Amino acid sequence: MTNDQINVQLCSTRKEKPDFNNLSFGTVFTDHMFILDYTEGTGWHDPRIVPYQPITLDPASIIFHYGQTVFEGLKAYVTKDKEILLFRPDQNMKRLNRSSTRLCIPEIDEELAITALKKLITVDKEWIPNVAGTSLYIRPFIIATEPYLGVSSSETYQFMIILSPVGAYYKEGINPVKISVESEYVRAVPGGTGNAKTAGNYAGALKAQVAADAEGYSQVLWLDGKEKKYIEEVGSMNVFFKINGEVVTPSLNGSILEGITRKSVIELLEHWDIPVVEKQISIDEIFRAHQEGILEEAFGTGTAAVISPIGELFWQGEKLIINNGETGSLSKKVYDELTGIQTGIKEDPFGWSVKVE
Repeated sequence: MTNDQINVQLCSTRKEKPDFNNLSFGTVFTDHMFILDYTEGTGWHDPRIVPYQPITLDPASIIFHYGQTVFEGLKAYVTKDKEILLFRPDQNMKRLNRSSTRLCIPEIDEELAITALKKLITVDKEWIPNVAGTSLYIRPFIIATEPYLGVSSSETYQFMIILSPVGAYYKEGINPVKISVESEYVRAVPGGTGNAKTAGNYAGALKAQVAADAEGYSQVLWLDGKEKKYIEEVGSMNVFFKINGEVVTPSLNGSILEGITRKSVIELLEHWDIPVVEKQISIDEIFRAHQEGILEEAFGTGTAAVISPIGELFWQGEKLIINNGETGSLSKKVYDELTGIQTGIKEDPFGWSVKVE
């Protein structure tokens, strides 16, 4: 599908844009959105860009009752030369389809989705902030729209893309965050939906997140659902530890989201010849490494935060302070390199950046 096949309905009145020097995360949205419909027997059809607006659904729509939905998150950046760049959008659309397969949602044409995304960004390009540390957050998602109370997959869907100019995900920015290790609740188990980006995973995590917030912690570090001893991921990030010169991250086991920033960090570290290992690692091993003085750094990776250093872990009444609560040199180096590639400041030897126009 080409740009010419996407119907564009421009809004008659543009919204007032926010102060790009004072952006929060995910609270304001651009003038337009993309919509694509799916009907059983017809497939995906009627691609269109329309003014940003509420959507109307039947109260019996399957999304409301059985949570059949998937989503993605990526960003657009504007360079000093006014070019608009996306970071590995093909990986996001591949993951969207993997999530869809797990939730019995029909796959979308990945090239069509990227074409639509580029077109939407072009229409709303004035919304891309150009202040350091900001970006245009992109949220593609699919919802089941058939009105039916039987437990089954829907016969109709909508694929939508909305855009939001954002600042830092965490108020700490690149400064270290404090993370609480969750010992009571679990996020996912192998064979479940933990490796799919679906709404229910996040709703089920809210109880633990609320408790962590009350204690002054930014996020929850989840342990495995079976033994509650092996590290999996943080609520909005994959996690890495630098132990005695080696970087370790939990291996993908079917219940961990396959992060695109995670994948990029691994490839970047390998490019730098820094030892990096994907393996099962327990929370006990992390505390033992800290006691032995060989836990050098910890950081999370994700689209929203890019790199977020971890300065403290709290587990079973004990506080583990990492690198004196300061940003480590490797965390900073990875952050600078990734954000440099994303914003066009640094050379991209991997071909990760994709020009919008």
